Amino acid sequence: MEIIRPHVEQVLSPALQQLGITNENWKSMIAPSREKSMGDLSLPCFAFAKQLNMAPNEIAEKLQSLIENNDIIDEINSTAGYLNFKASANWLADYVVSGNVRIGDALGGLPTGAKSVLIEHTSANPNGPFHVGRARNAILGDTLVRLHRLYGNEVRSEYYVDDMGKQVAVLAWALANLKPEQVDDILSDRESINDMWNNKPDHERVRWYQAAQVLRNDDSVKEGIEKAIADMVHASENGDDEVLAAFENAYQPVLDGMLETLNRLRINFDEFTKESLFVTNGDVSKIMEKLSTLEIHGVADNGAEYLDLGTRGLKGKTEFYFRRGDGSSLYATRDIAYHIWKFSQCNNLINILGEDHKLQSKQVSLTLNELGYDSPEVLFYSFIKLPEGKMSTRKGNVVFMDDLLEEAKAHAANLVREIRTDYSDVEITEIAEAVGTSAVRFNIIKVSPDKGFTFRWEEALAFDSDSAPFIMYSHTRSRSISNKCLALGITFDIIDNSKLQNENHEIPNSMYELLRVMVTHNDALSKSVEQNRPNLFANQLLNLANSYNGFYRDCKVISNGKVNEMYLAVSEIASKLMKSGMIGLGISPLEQM
Repeated sequence: MEIIRPHVEQVLSPALQQLGITNENWKSMIAPSREKSMGDLSLPCFAFAKQLNMAPNEIAEKLQSLIENNDIIDEINSTAGYLNFKASANWLADYVVSGNVRIGDALGGLPTGAKSVLIEHTSANPNGPFHVGRARNAILGDTLVRLHRLYGNEVRSEYYVDDMGKQVAVLAWALANLKPEQVDDILSDRESINDMWNNKPDHERVRWYQAAQVLRNDDSVKEGIEKAIADMVHASENGDDEVLAAFENAYQPVLDGMLETLNRLRINFDEFTKESLFVTNGDVSKIMEKLSTLEIHGVADNGAEYLDLGTRGLKGKTEFYFRRGDGSSLYATRDIAYHIWKFSQCNNLINILGEDHKLQSKQVSLTLNELGYDSPEVLFYSFIKLPEGKMSTRKGNVVFMDDLLEEAKAHAANLVREIRTDYSDVEITEIAEAVGTSAVRFNIIKVSPDKGFTFRWEEALAFDSDSAPFIMYSHTRSRSISNKCLALGITFDIIDNSKLQNENHEIPNSMYELLRVMVTHNDALSKSVEQNRPNLFANQLLNLANSYNGFYRDCKVISNGKVNEMYLAVSEIASKLMKSGMIGLGISPLEQM
């Protein structure tokens, strides 16, 4: 709770001086309390033990005796070497109703913040539908974009289209060389397309890609196929317009289908940048020439060129190859060109990458440093697995995101139909779509990016107290209260907040706990953005929803036809925080459920 930090420092400073602590380094030691029951902020006293020749718990107890409670801090206690501070309930209430709690708009309503940020995410090979594993990148990336906007930063989201690699070449070869009946025959041991996706090009074309992958392992034909694919890749890497056009014709319908799925998850992009751009505009050639002049440049026996990044501290695979022996570029070279271009668009870059890209990312970063550029920030995430192993579009062992969204929608529709027998089919469908897609997003967001997990249907579709539907329902409760008050002629806009601030209110414990969560809202958002950890803000929204439900239970905004204006003010501000926070996580803020 950063809002009380100045007040804690003010009362701590003279007390520490009395004990002989004059160095102000102690200010950086103050941190959020480990347990909410202990306090809002705590000072660990262990670092003072040697200087004062006292046990940490004795120091904490002594400091407690030297400090008096005041209107802002009304509880000070010592626990196991920690000095804990709790904010006054009435002061928190005044702080909240006076409009000090930040309420942002993740769609860009806030003035731009201190920096402009470019976030590149997703960039999946356009060779088949999104599966749950691939979608983690898109969901994390889009959530980070939204949270930066909620925080007040100016954000641009980028999709880097891999339009010239081997994956696209395999798809292009298959579409040019295989008939539908051949594809069906090759994949006869696999499930056919779900009838629901018969006209969705990403689901249709992935079968051509998978059939080609089977043939690439067939000794009787693979040599000719590999040569044809290699020739196309080589031509694309040298900017062959005809081959690049064939690649685009192959992948664009797939990409359109993928984007349709992402749009259903409320994921959109500001820009699409093609990998081939940096070959055709000459940037890659210029970069290769510049890299050839660096002191750490080397040449392999086959004529390929590399940088020896071991001299710059890289461990493991230290040679960073940027040009083949035939003079063509590699993917990593084009990635360097792309990063330099991104730096021309914005100074603050964030990449969302799977954990298997750590080495390549480090190589790119060190190479950029050699060329005089900064390193981008990177959010690495661990993979989602199936119970039987890693998901693979090539092997066909995946859970397609389209199928998961349909299952989630159906599950949500059944729940709504049971509870709301008066709703029409149209209303149920709209609510089910919003609830189902929000639940799928939140199921991924709430897990720390660095933690992998195994996908299980029952967990993905769970609508319990640790889910998006729980948050959504709490928000609809707040809207219901608002509408009932409106019917009585009382709205938040006409409440005299200055009058509320000048009154002493009896604050029930559940309201106090809600206020404590509300005033830490921006703390959680700041930490989530600065550490690239959307799960921290997801946890904040769960805490906000949970504490609001306690407030809703105990603090009756309307009683005997009368509106308690303080309760209404707190409820309305909490409602706005929930709504903006839900937008920040990509959850639909419904008015009714």
